[in-house]
Amino acid sequence: MTPVFLGGSRAISKLNSVIREQLTNLMNHRCTILIGDANGADKAMQRFFADQQYENVVVFCMNDFRNNLGSWQTRVIRADRKTRGFSYFTIKDKEMSREAKCGLMLWDGLSKGTLRNIFELVRDHRKVLVYLAPEKKFYKLTSNEELADLLSRCDSAVIQNLTRELGPELYLDPKRPEIPFPLTSK
Repeated sequence: MTPVFLGGSRAISKLNSVIREQLTNLMNHRCTILIGDANGADKAMQRFFADQQYENVVVFCMNDFRNNLGSWQTRVIRADRKTRGFSYFTIKDKEMSREAKCGLMLWDGLSKGTLRNIFELVRDHRKVLVYLAPEKKFYKLTSNEELADLLSRCDSAVIQNLTRELGPELYLDPKRPEIPFPLTSK
């Protein structure tokens, strides 16, 4: 049972037929779903799996749970209470990424956390299926070039701002500054 890291933007709270079809495919392949407990995409996908009575789900959280709609197995990731905000929840996402063989992300083209997860999966040579909400379409990413193609479909000012905010997790290739590249593997 392949472990798959599912995540996405908090702005995405409804699942259309294209997304539901991909989630059904994961169930048909008996994948182990690794998912967070946030509102938005996490909660919407949890609702889908709960409605389907799919049991092969593990919900990750930081210290305290927000959502576990299927009463599934849980993984509490402990962190220093002084760590807050984006850095705090990144700890949980890094653990899910580490345990997964691949990923499926629902991205609105704006979420810094979802973009960070996409970069990390690609950097670690894991396939990631990205639903780009503005296009209502999935893209399969297996390389930096495919990631660059996906990002070229987004607002360049937004992408530049997000990659700048992500800081040391990314760098820009000086020969092709329009293409953000993940750092080399750990």
